[in-house]
Amino acid sequence: MSTRPGAAAPLAVVGGWLCTDLVEVTGDLSVLDGTGFWAVVLPYDGVPVCARFADVRPATPWAGTPWSGPPATEWTSTMDRAGWSDRVNSIRASIEAGDVYQVNLTRRLWAPIDRTAPGTDIAALGAALAEGNPAPFSAVIRIPDIDVHIASASPERYLSRDGDEVWSSPIKGTGATLADLGPKDVAENVMIVDLVRNDLGRVCRWGSIEVPSLLEVEEHPGLVHLVSTVRGTLRDDVGWADIIAATFPPGSVTGAPKLAACSIIDRLEVDGRGPYCGAIGWVDADRRRGDLNVAIRTFWMEGPRLWLGTGGAITHDSTAADEWDETELKARRLLAVASRGPIGART
Repeated sequence: MSTRPGAAAPLAVVGGWLCTDLVEVTGDLSVLDGTGFWAVVLPYDGVPVCARFADVRPATPWAGTPWSGPPATEWTSTMDRAGWSDRVNSIRASIEAGDVYQVNLTRRLWAPIDRTAPGTDIAALGAALAEGNPAPFSAVIRIPDIDVHIASASPERYLSRDGDEVWSSPIKGTGATLADLGPKDVAENVMIVDLVRNDLGRVCRWGSIEVPSLLEVEEHPGLVHLVSTVRGTLRDDVGWADIIAATFPPGSVTGAPKLAACSIIDRLEVDGRGPYCGAIGWVDADRRRGDLNVAIRTFWMEGPRLWLGTGGAITHDSTAADEWDETELKARRLLAVASRGPIGART
């Protein structure tokens, strides 16, 4: 595939692999059941991106210009405190009416960025995140011809596959320390575990769904989370498109029941989520393996803006102030990385 003159070459850093020499890009998920190594972006809003790369090797230290982001004072929220409070109260009213049990409410932060300036390559931001906010499901996708520029520091697995085995590890429950986690966090997690069990049950063999771990505590930079794992064995007639159709968007970033929660999200988040709260990762079609994150803690570029999403689960016990503070907590370290000056890093 050609790249516009002067544009950086396409690449992906996924699963510890550096992928170069882009061969093709498609929105057809059926290619993931064919051949080749694919970097995958599933936006919450928008068309899937499946990018096949010919050269896949272990990732190496970032050798380009170090990241230099926008000043910390230039970030703007798409939703102010009053708007956030109104939406939290609207969700609580829907819960009281019995329409839904939990809804993941989010907002977007943005800052202006000159994408022609040195140090504004999305891969440089990915390298800075790898140093300043390391995450188990980090990813960088750069495909200039279709204007895809994403750097993710996600701590959460949406979907992994190894042959006929498939599993998901939803995160629900967040605090600055273990002492901050309470009954509300446990309730959030258990509700989403039930949802994921139901989603995977649509494509897995009867009786194969299990929960090998429930409410495990994971520590990440500046945060602790409750994480559970649900796994199952796929039916023989199931392909990647079927799995994604049954389970996407991830339950941890929608709510329960999922359809009702998504309807409320569409009504309250009028600006859309884009790649945020979707999924990013890789699929090795030849080996029937793959690993996709939940695209939280994720930056992306659109036009002259750098974007970051943040959010949390609203239940009947939620207060607007507490939930706003949680979104600030989740974004704080990421903004510090994205807005500081040049540093050395790895990608």
